[in-house]
Amino acid sequence: MILAIDIGNSNIVLGIFKDDKLSFVSRLSTDFRKTSDELAAMICQVLSLKGVAPADIVDSILSTVVPSLLQPMESAIETITGRKPLLVAPGIKTGLNVKIDNPSQLGSDMLTDCVAASNLYPKPVIVLDLGTATTVSAVDKDNNFIGGAIMPGVMTGLNALIERTAQLPQIAIEAPKHAISTNTNDSMQSGIVFGTAAMLDGMIERFEEELGCEAFVVATGGLSGEISKHTRKKVVHNPNLLIEGLYIIYKKNVRKA
Repeated sequence: MILAIDIGNSNIVLGIFKDDKLSFVSRLSTDFRKTSDELAAMICQVLSLKGVAPADIVDSILSTVVPSLLQPMESAIETITGRKPLLVAPGIKTGLNVKIDNPSQLGSDMLTDCVAASNLYPKPVIVLDLGTATTVSAVDKDNNFIGGAIMPGVMTGLNALIERTAQLPQIAIEAPKHAISTNTNDSMQSGIVFGTAAMLDGMIERFEEELGCEAFVVATGGLSGEISKHTRKKVVHNPNLLIEGLYIIYKKNVRKA
């Protein structure tokens, strides 16, 4: 079994691959204060719940956009598996040509998403990742990562709106019946869900214009399932895109036991 872990700003996503198939995915809250022992205990608890013994894991791969948790997580994984994980970092083989001004600045999440998308879907492909930040990335028909856009995430924007206004309540992230809403709750839902979907439609159009053709579009990340249902553009939802990308990268960099 191969253990794949991605540390995001809001969630730690853990996946187990067995016989080249994803067995399960678990999502845990990211806590910047966790020690290596606490992380190891947390991962072992998840594995135990899923019926996986540490001895079953032959290797692992790790990506993170949270530098402060890199060393503790590496240590935790080494405690569990007996060896440090393969790390998604500059120099690792991805099969993707990164053609941006400074490739070392590319976040491991955007890179891994695009590795998965370029291997699983037709190119050119546009990747929407709706997490703490919302990112839009593009891979052209020649398998080049040519760049992207970064904007505030859905919950990041909503929380800022609530914190800076006196009378706006917390809301569920779901679509109201009408875009033109008649109460505060529905109006906020319209803005968050339909507004985000419309923004993504607009970004897809701009990306396709610069690509010079229509592109395949895939969405991933925490709120991508709800938002992608309301885009006018056709968007395929894949909640496990990043974890699948980690496994693809692992297969390109297989290490000897």
